Amino acid sequence: MKKTDGAAPPTPTIQVIERMFALIDVLASREEPMPLKEISERTGLHPSTTHRILNDLAIGRFVDRPEAGSYRLGMRLLELGNLVKGRLSVRDAALMPMRELHKQIQQPVNLSMRQGDEIVYIERAYSERSGMQVVRAIGGRAPLHLTSTGKLFLAADDPQRVRAYATRTGLAGHTRNSITQLQALERELSKARQYGIARDNEELELGVRCMAAGIYDDQKRLVAGLSISAPADRLDEGWLPKLQSTAQDISAALGHHID
Repeated sequence: MKKTDGAAPPTPTIQVIERMFALIDVLASREEPMPLKEISERTGLHPSTTHRILNDLAIGRFVDRPEAGSYRLGMRLLELGNLVKGRLSVRDAALMPMRELHKQIQQPVNLSMRQGDEIVYIERAYSERSGMQVVRAIGGRAPLHLTSTGKLFLAADDPQRVRAYATRTGLAGHTRNSITQLQALERELSKARQYGIARDNEELELGVRCMAAGIYDDQKRLVAGLSISAPADRLDEGWLPKLQSTAQDISAALGHHID
């Protein structure tokens, strides 16, 4: 690759920043330390310029120098990354996408998380025009096996945990449609794993059906569920792609990447 400069006078500030970013990107492409010569070749920077900038980055702990002439990303980047991650809130990431989804479908959109053997509703986008009462207020709780989002969390558990949940809770039902037998629940969870979505067919409240998609963090962990609630005769399968796309957008905002 053609060298873009020599060991010349100091470059303008913006150009230096651009070169710093280029060096960091190259170092990020490899797990093991890289020699100065290779870094210089891959960035197109003169070795003396590369050396100077890397040394400045090493002073700030953005780059480590495990041995003379080799470099890797430094711990300061991890510290800063953890600060950013700590500020990420599922609710904050979900709020605007939820409102946009609600505008499109005009039915309640719910955000909920798992706490023990229940889900807790932490946010909702809805309007009086939806034609249904809000089933659960923000802060409300419901059993995992009776809700679409709860089934996603159970589907993420191994079979032993699911059986332990069934033993603890007795799989108590709320309506005639509630799943109260372990074998039936296991079949339902198998479908949730296969398709990546789960449903509530009037199992928590008669007259209300729901569909849910999962929200994942940067470690690919299921951290929340996004669901649509609607009167049982109005739930539209055409909403499903919109629901999944919105859940994926929220997951991406939390650092999740689909392989």
